[in-house]
Amino acid sequence: MGKIVVIGGNRLTGEVSVTGAKNAVLPILAATVIGGNESTIFNVPKLRDVEVMEKILISLGCKVKRLDRMMWVDSKSLNSVKIPEELVREMRSSIILMGAMLSRTGEVIISYPGGCEIGPRPIDLHLKALRELGADIVESHGFIYCKTKELKGCEIQLDYPSVGATENIMLAAVKAKGTTIIRNAAREPEIVDLQDYLNKAGAKISGAGTSVIIIDGVKELKDVTHNTMPDRIVAGTYMIASAITEGEIVIKNIIIDHLQAIIAKLREAGCLIYTDNNSLKVIGPKRINSIEMIQTLPYPGFPTDMQAQMMALLSIANGTSIISETVFENRFKHAEELIRMGANIKIFGKVAIIKGVKELTGAKTTAKDLRGGACLILAGLAAKGVTEVENMYHIERGYEDFHIELEKLGANIKKVE
Repeated sequence: MGKIVVIGGNRLTGEVSVTGAKNAVLPILAATVIGGNESTIFNVPKLRDVEVMEKILISLGCKVKRLDRMMWVDSKSLNSVKIPEELVREMRSSIILMGAMLSRTGEVIISYPGGCEIGPRPIDLHLKALRELGADIVESHGFIYCKTKELKGCEIQLDYPSVGATENIMLAAVKAKGTTIIRNAAREPEIVDLQDYLNKAGAKISGAGTSVIIIDGVKELKDVTHNTMPDRIVAGTYMIASAITEGEIVIKNIIIDHLQAIIAKLREAGCLIYTDNNSLKVIGPKRINSIEMIQTLPYPGFPTDMQAQMMALLSIANGTSIISETVFENRFKHAEELIRMGANIKIFGKVAIIKGVKELTGAKTTAKDLRGGACLILAGLAAKGVTEVENMYHIERGYEDFHIELEKLGANIKKVE
């Protein structure tokens, strides 16, 4: 499977540039099937999840070309409505192809999605919304069969501001008859990026970034060129890499507004943070301050995708910190691995109480999911001795050349196949 080996204790310094956002590019790639048009997308990160989406598009009959961080998709030749089961099981985000395929062909067959083991992430919100738009959906033997004669615009009130459900509705509604209004929509920046891509292709969407999104259905889409937004979670992870090693890292190619919740908590932890137009500098303190409470919330709250990395930092803080995970049910699997490294963490349901220790010690650990893997590498950077992180493929799903970038910043780190 491959593992990452870290020898802790090095102070990280230097500059790192953030690549395109995984959570923005995946729905955009799903959207490329809608119009039977050509899409040229720049700033596409080299990630496992992007490779899986590329394989799905090819399996559906699309033509795909990749050149470094550019991806060209021509969906004119789409000739299948079945998403291969083995690819869906690899990546949960494949579920957003439902809305896009219904929009394009009026039919899709897909199995229940896989991805990270971070607790049940029911797709009932997706299915309920697609039914409201006019899809007939049958669930049988682990597969979802969706069909429609015509999608019709309607008002959809989401019970929870789910990112995936918001994206699926947007993709389904682009060519639906009439107007669709999504209330209590997710407000994440990645939703804005999807709106930007679709509007460049000729869609009529407004309101992304607010809780109400309005989609006026159009008949057709045109060829489009789009530049993917930078990855705010990758940026946040490097910010913590600087904080946990008493480092001084400049992080470039970011959108400061997307990072405000992370900046606020790292300042509370004692970091000095200086911001510029599209870059920032993080200087880690001699001793991390504990943080009374971090509660993960939908954007613009503190992101659930940064919770694990923050736990690594707080495990060596001066005092006791509390993290409340409100987004996913089972997202503390990294805690037991941090405990193997000497952390003092108690879990009570959706709450983690972290009593800071003077130092962590290297250990053999296992990444149970993507962000948990990043958390263990961060802990290894600060730990005394050697840390091994197994199941490296989880990390490669969301971080491009993570070990190489950390090595450039001064980390003693290597990948072992």
